[in-house]
Amino acid sequence: MVVIRLMKSPVLILCALAALTAVSCSKPKPKVAPLNEVAPPVFRVNVDTTRGPVIIEVTRANAPLGADRFYSLVKSKFFDGARFFRVVPGFIVQFGMNADPKVHAAWDAPIKDDPMVASNTRGTVTFAAAGPDTRTSQLFINLGENQRLDNRPEHFAPIGKVVSGMDYVDRIYAGDGEKPQQNRIESEGNAYLEKDFPHLDYIRTARLAE
Repeated sequence: MVVIRLMKSPVLILCALAALTAVSCSKPKPKVAPLNEVAPPVFRVNVDTTRGPVIIEVTRANAPLGADRFYSLVKSKFFDGARFFRVVPGFIVQFGMNADPKVHAAWDAPIKDDPMVASNTRGTVTFAAAGPDTRTSQLFINLGENQRLDNRPEHFAPIGKVVSGMDYVDRIYAGDGEKPQQNRIESEGNAYLEKDFPHLDYIRTARLAE
């Protein structure tokens, strides 16, 4: 990924977009996730991070399949302990790999793409993808005005937005940049990240607001 001010370099642009993709492995993926509930038309999620409280509001009409997956992940407490493993100031913060490799593998069931309704403006929350119909559990928060992602073939359709705590999102630790390896997070979970990248901020809990 790349900071917006560096967009003059085609190589950096490619690196930035590559970093938005979810890890893709050759092993078979599950066809069905552990939970697949239909989300309410609008719902909020209270995300307790190591930087401070963040509230995400999701509007299902913007991306119904993505909203349903996110709702189900939150209900299953999937994000508890999940590290913000890729941070590029001015561009994105990426998260959504479970602390336990077995739990992560169970949710590695891709969902179909949603049509583009919203735009990747600052504060919006979007699923990462490795191509068409590959969204699983990884998401990113847009730190900048990233409308250039709206027409990408990966189909980065925002599901919601940060409505409180964006100042905490801006402060999430970025010192390790893009160094954490997704394949190792997938196979080793937080054991790898805690050992090699102990300063990463993370989600303590993510719960549906009442």
